[in-house]
Amino acid sequence: MAIEPREKPEYQEREAEFSTMSGHPIAPLYGPEHAPADPEETIGTPGEYPFTRGPYPSMYRGRLWTMRQFAGFGTVEETNERFHYLLDHGQTGLSTAFDMPTLMGYDSDHVRSLGEVGREGVAVDTLDDMEQLFDGIPLGGVTTSMTINAPASILLAFYVLVGEQQGVPPEKLGGTIQTDILKEYIAQKEWCFPIEPAMRLVTDMIEWCSENMPRWHPVSISGYHIREAGSTAQQELAFTLKDGFTYVERALERGLDVDDFAPRLSFFFNAHIDFFEEIAKYRAARRIWAREMKETYGAKREESMRLRFHAQTAGVSLTAQQPLNNVVRTSLEALAAVLGGTQSLHTNSFDEALALPTEEAVRVALRTQQIIALESGVANTPDPFGGSWFVEKLTDEMEEGAYDYFRRIDEVGGMVEAIRQNFPQREIADASFRFQQELNERRRIVVGVNDFTQDDEEPTPILRIDPALERKQTDRLAQTKAKRDAAEVEKTLAELKRAAATEENLMPPIIAAARARASEGEMITAMQEVFGTYTESPVF
Repeated sequence: MAIEPREKPEYQEREAEFSTMSGHPIAPLYGPEHAPADPEETIGTPGEYPFTRGPYPSMYRGRLWTMRQFAGFGTVEETNERFHYLLDHGQTGLSTAFDMPTLMGYDSDHVRSLGEVGREGVAVDTLDDMEQLFDGIPLGGVTTSMTINAPASILLAFYVLVGEQQGVPPEKLGGTIQTDILKEYIAQKEWCFPIEPAMRLVTDMIEWCSENMPRWHPVSISGYHIREAGSTAQQELAFTLKDGFTYVERALERGLDVDDFAPRLSFFFNAHIDFFEEIAKYRAARRIWAREMKETYGAKREESMRLRFHAQTAGVSLTAQQPLNNVVRTSLEALAAVLGGTQSLHTNSFDEALALPTEEAVRVALRTQQIIALESGVANTPDPFGGSWFVEKLTDEMEEGAYDYFRRIDEVGGMVEAIRQNFPQREIADASFRFQQELNERRRIVVGVNDFTQDDEEPTPILRIDPALERKQTDRLAQTKAKRDAAEVEKTLAELKRAAATEENLMPPIIAAARARASEGEMITAMQEVFGTYTESPVF
């Protein structure tokens, strides 16, 4: 295999000035002058306010993080088989990826679903699909994460009803559903309704879960997709936390007590390639959240101030060129998430820049977590970088930058208004453009892409989705519609529309419609007749 020769390897003659991916300058050496002014107040002890060093006293000495590999493709039968495969190989929690039509609120037989069914995740149209998805998996003995936002209330209803059929009441179900609609308008662009009714649905879910599902996280406030859209670590931190504070404010406006719902809010962060910056990002996130929950929102319970998060290694850092290099990238990113104190972790597979991962690639990704947990020794003590002059300085800088963004967002009227004015969208677009310029000018090196390239790469075997699966899924949906009680479906959809036009909590009528076998698309359409739809003003 030929490596392209270079007369002068630039990596050996580097300039004296360096910065993190967010632009924080890195000093030639860190010492006592970079230490926090008041370490007792800002660093503290693991498991104690402000939780800089970790949310729990013993961290992984007491319990390892949950190894929760993201899985979903094709029909529910194929994904159910992958779930069982992962559980058999040592995974400790399920994480469900849905296909694009499901994420957008379209049924598999919708014209806009053509060619997309089962391609990027699993297709789920009705309660029948959810039953098959978790066939043979006792929901009372496993925690499940579901990555879905605009139609999250509908998928939660399906899950609750599957638990009911298994004899597991809602209060015994454990897991997380993403539901973070603000980051959809900012970054991922999967929505069904205008911002205000979408925010109402989020608040309805927070309220309903706080009363009925004490072990469930109704919102996973997500920076992951903000980072995947091209943001810096600084922007990911600031926009994610500001989204979280906005959900808290809406719940308080609803009349909820902060200590009743805040303990069930969780976070989802990206684990990117700038090792120390990522560790600092997680530590700053915990400290900011704890301070604001206590001082701004009046939380009294430590559980309300304790930020807990899931991390996933950076999909955007994976390369289609020399894909085996991605094993190393993923390992470093996973290690940063662990050293930063994550509560659960997904490690990307080395072939995901090409297609959905093969079983071999998934197994290597899971083994990566197991090696870090059981062989490396990094899980033996909480926050081993605590007190590091470099890491503490970076943590302080991440915090300061976040508060600067908070100020700028507040000046335009808060996060919802900032999104309407495209403020975070512009900031991310500019950051993404700057990063690409650095790659093009080779001021930033990505091994195998703009340096150390290889001209005779052999193709990597990839997983291909059988096009026949789409017909199989649409046939299943047709069968469900043919056997259900059509009058009951119409009755429950009419009740959902009526409730949408009031201020009632929408979870009960959504559960009723799901029980009647109404499809996701039918429920979304019913609510759109009241709420309308949304069109974004593009940012260039």
